[in-house]
Amino acid sequence: MPPRSVDRPHLISVSTWTIFKVLLILVAIGLLWLLRDIMAMLFVALLLTALIDPFATWFARHHIPRALAVILVYAVLLALGVLIVVLLVPPLISQVQQLIANFSLIFDGLTHSFSRLQDFTVEYGFGENFQSSLQTLEDGVTSSFITIFSTISGFFGSLAAFVIVLVLTFYMVVEEDAARRFFKNVAPVEYQPFLANLFNKMQKRVGYWLRGQLVLGVVVGLAVYLGLLILGVPFALLLGLIAGLLEIIPYAGPILSSVPILIIAFSISPIKGFAALVLVIAIQQIENNILVPKIMQKAIGLNPVISIVAMLVGIKFGGLVGALLAIPVATMISVAIEELFSGSATEGK
Repeated sequence: MPPRSVDRPHLISVSTWTIFKVLLILVAIGLLWLLRDIMAMLFVALLLTALIDPFATWFARHHIPRALAVILVYAVLLALGVLIVVLLVPPLISQVQQLIANFSLIFDGLTHSFSRLQDFTVEYGFGENFQSSLQTLEDGVTSSFITIFSTISGFFGSLAAFVIVLVLTFYMVVEEDAARRFFKNVAPVEYQPFLANLFNKMQKRVGYWLRGQLVLGVVVGLAVYLGLLILGVPFALLLGLIAGLLEIIPYAGPILSSVPILIIAFSISPIKGFAALVLVIAIQQIENNILVPKIMQKAIGLNPVISIVAMLVGIKFGGLVGALLAIPVATMISVAIEELFSGSATEGK
């Protein structure tokens, strides 16, 4: 009988070059992770470039060099900063000092208001678990204040990084065709038009989003300040500033900013607290139904679920900075996916 053939397992052959490329990618990812602080500054510079570039382009159309245009934009921002420091910082410092000095009074007033609400709920039978809910809320008050103030102070904490970002932004805006030249050096010829076009679309989309968020922050902050001023809630300027700054964080920002507003308002009286609650809800409704569609019409929004997941991932890997950069990164990824599936990639070949 002829010998029976024995089935042998198929061997998978991996070339040395493939292994080298995989190792090279892993090393690159590791280097990016080690240099994540520098990459974060670079990405912030890209965001500011997207914000400032339209103004530089407008000046360039009027025969003003882009370098001078960026200097003019910086000068205007510096003038606004000095004006804000002169007009707002002294009363803000005073309100922060008063807030710290009156912490115990605020908590006493909050406890008194909640005890009155508890008596009301017991009298009308609204629930026996109200006391435990109040205790949970009171336990979270201190941590809420600490989180908000540490967030704001940490955001403005590094002056050196801020200066570096401004310098990077200056050169990125001045070098109008920097992206096209970069892709010319690193990408195959057939992909260069597609990549340059993709980068420009990302920059425009993120620029629309960032400028829209800044406008929303100013409008919402001013509305909160004026509303609380009319209601007679103390620390209106400080609370309005917090609301405006936290507006940059989609979905979670307005919720976070409403916490100190309601705490301080309820510490005065339940009526004042419910009035502040109505004010916060009204501002959010006007923002969502009127302001956002008008201001953000050119910045196509992300799905809320994707936005929240992106922020959670950003917080996980980058803390506050990660949360702030999560939405722009997700927006850029969204633009890339749209372009890839629209067939532009094949057209650029």
